[in-house]
Amino acid sequence: MSNISSAFDHGKAFIAFLTCGDPDLETTAAAVREAVRNGADLIELGIPFSDPTAEGPVIQEANLRALTGGATTDRIFDLVRSLRRDVSVPMVFMTYANVVYSYGAEKFIALCRETGIDGLILPDLPFEEKEEFRPLCRENGVDLISLIAPTSENRISMIAREAEGFIYIVSSLGVTGTRSEITTDLASIVRVVRENANVPCAIGFGISTPEQAKKMASLSDGAIVGSAIVKLMARYGKDAPPHVGAYVKTMKEALI
Repeated sequence: MSNISSAFDHGKAFIAFLTCGDPDLETTAAAVREAVRNGADLIELGIPFSDPTAEGPVIQEANLRALTGGATTDRIFDLVRSLRRDVSVPMVFMTYANVVYSYGAEKFIALCRETGIDGLILPDLPFEEKEEFRPLCRENGVDLISLIAPTSENRISMIAREAEGFIYIVSSLGVTGTRSEITTDLASIVRVVRENANVPCAIGFGISTPEQAKKMASLSDGAIVGSAIVKLMARYGKDAPPHVGAYVKTMKEALI
């Protein structure tokens, strides 16, 4: 399948999320390159959507800024083509099923393969409905990445057994956003995942500090950070990339 496993083959992985087109696609590209230069092992690229149900206010606002600024799916595929000239780490899209449907699933997933996208995360796609996309993903060598939440309970083992690429473990109930404390019993979730899965797992939602990243990575194979990076993009705008790079460096160093 894809290249995703390489993100986890040299220690704990740091996974960075950015919303494409916030504040513009050129700045997104520069921020991705700074994140990779400073240790990001895998990049999640968010395709903006008008109704991002899994996102908190920070990423919702980034989606709005990106859409208002003219980010489109076609332009985001062009961004990926440009990044792949010099960025070799795995990259995945995080978006919503309606984005894929409206673009045309066959065309969308074929372009993922063509441009160098390794995986696809669709938070609003129930596990039971994944077959709508999985055959196309497998045909194109794109991993359809599963999410496991604290509410997954007796479905955890079933989801883990069929997982591809890596498993995205959602740390907390609710939407994305930084949290002062993560209280979910993640160790028991990870234990069930590891008993059933053949792929790594990483924890996301709410991680913003090096201490949180270190703790989450000690439980799993990596840490995923989104809202804290998107906040930097919102705060610094076109001047954000070096700030993103410095932040990623401190987070990655906490995992070593």
